[in-house]
Amino acid sequence: MPEIRHTPEAPTRIRVLAPGESIDAHRHDDHQIIYAGSGVLAVTTDAGTWFAPGTRAIWVPAGCVHAHRAHGHLALHLLGLPPDTNPLGLDEPTVLAVGPLLRELILASTRAPHDDTPERLRLRAVLLDQLRASPQEPVRLPTPADPRLAAVCAILHRDPADPRPLSVLAAEAGAGERTASRLFRRELGMTFPQWRTQLRLYHALRMLADDVPVTTVAHRCGWSSTSAFIDVFRRAFGHTPGAHNRSP
Repeated sequence: MPEIRHTPEAPTRIRVLAPGESIDAHRHDDHQIIYAGSGVLAVTTDAGTWFAPGTRAIWVPAGCVHAHRAHGHLALHLLGLPPDTNPLGLDEPTVLAVGPLLRELILASTRAPHDDTPERLRLRAVLLDQLRASPQEPVRLPTPADPRLAAVCAILHRDPADPRPLSVLAAEAGAGERTASRLFRRELGMTFPQWRTQLRLYHALRMLADDVPVTTVAHRCGWSSTSAFIDVFRRAFGHTPGAHNRSP
């Protein structure tokens, strides 16, 4: 990993990122909430990549070394919270659902002046309550350590539509199917089909952020039909790919 920047406090501000733009690996002494509102944000650590469409936020705990990458135009709302304030009790990045109230609280907190007026303290208290109630979502691609498992994952990263079963992919990586299956559960905490679905959703979000048509996305990411893709996407994110593409 390149040189890591250390920022004593997580910023509370808005930062605009162009498609494909990234922020190098860094860490903060404070916790951070990152909300984009549109496009897709990817946060990567040594443990994996968490990805969030505009309807989600990403929680990054204090001290966690992470990098950002934008897919589509992003206006990142970056909200810092003191390290002794951890409403979620989490020690790794986590994707959170953002309802209408939480969204407005994040926007207001990042646009208003950073001070400790009674009004702002009340705003922060409601924000913390909303964070505690926000559902956590398993939108993550863990990073494999075993070289055989990493080889299998790399094949599918290059071509998410690759339809070959695990037995064939594992053989290409120099492992048996049973070994590879155990590695997926032990190292990544999910089955091979679950990981492949997460991978395909990640690539689908990236393509949608670049305005690739829904039918093309479904084909390039390996779904048998556009309707099958729409069904999986809706169950994962609560709206259709077309609605995601039209999000402001």
